[in-house]
Amino acid sequence: MQEKLVDLKTAIASHVRDGDSVVLGACLEPEIPFAATHELIRQGRRGLNMIAPISDASTDMLIGAGCVSEVTGAWVGNVSGGLGHNYRRAFEEGDAPTIRVNDYSNFSLGMALLAGAYGMPYLPVRSILGSDILKSNSALKLAKNPFGDENEPIVLVPPLQPDVAIISVQRADRYGNNHHWGSSGLIAEAAAAAEIVILIAEEIVAPTVISSDPSRVLVPGYLVTAVTQVSAAVHPSPMTGYWRRDNQFFNDYHARSRTQEGFESWLREWVLDIEDHGAYCEKLGASIAALRIKGEAFSAPANYASV
Repeated sequence: MQEKLVDLKTAIASHVRDGDSVVLGACLEPEIPFAATHELIRQGRRGLNMIAPISDASTDMLIGAGCVSEVTGAWVGNVSGGLGHNYRRAFEEGDAPTIRVNDYSNFSLGMALLAGAYGMPYLPVRSILGSDILKSNSALKLAKNPFGDENEPIVLVPPLQPDVAIISVQRADRYGNNHHWGSSGLIAEAAAAAEIVILIAEEIVAPTVISSDPSRVLVPGYLVTAVTQVSAAVHPSPMTGYWRRDNQFFNDYHARSRTQEGFESWLREWVLDIEDHGAYCEKLGASIAALRIKGEAFSAPANYASV
């Protein structure tokens, strides 16, 4: 097996190009790899298409930093604060929007990634019938249901196959095999649909740890292009079993990003003037230690014996 362990800076530099479509936040609100968001900004990526089911403030940061030309998703903002201020400015200031939006609901975006993962030409949904999403996204096609009432409409959602998926997991081995537990969102769909998968693990463990419990493997190692170990890479979002959500940090970002000047000041303080994620955690100081989950609630053991 090929070893795939690299540092985060190398993973981003080697595998994310200007103009790529990138899934960052496939687990919805939890386990968003903000360390990768910050590294994309530091490396000055441009023209990205962020495929974002939620992704909390991550996409808003990337928009404000000038990294994004397109958003494919349902919403951009701060779950605890509201619509992202950089996202709003991209549409409300100037003579024309500075980014393009490919409108989806969260469910229809999940179906698009599922179609991409399985190589399907489309997947049918009903949930966005009657919404304005059909008006704003011409890629979604209204059709008749061939297996039911001919007058019953359905929506055909075309596949999404991202260039890169950046995914956070609790642990992985050096070959990219990994364990994830808790709410999984669209991790499996995004990883299977993407051309390149960058895995960010809280811990790197021996291969025998991963093979001891195959049911927790959402992304098999053969799909993984690079794996990197970054503790607290998800801050300020939560990670099941490791980190609580940093509500104060989110609220501070939302307040300071309300103005362009405030966002630029925040960006310099927390991203541009910091060398890497290690320095970011040092700057957080005691507050990051206070967010570490200390309790224990283990699952029941599973017996995989065959004889």
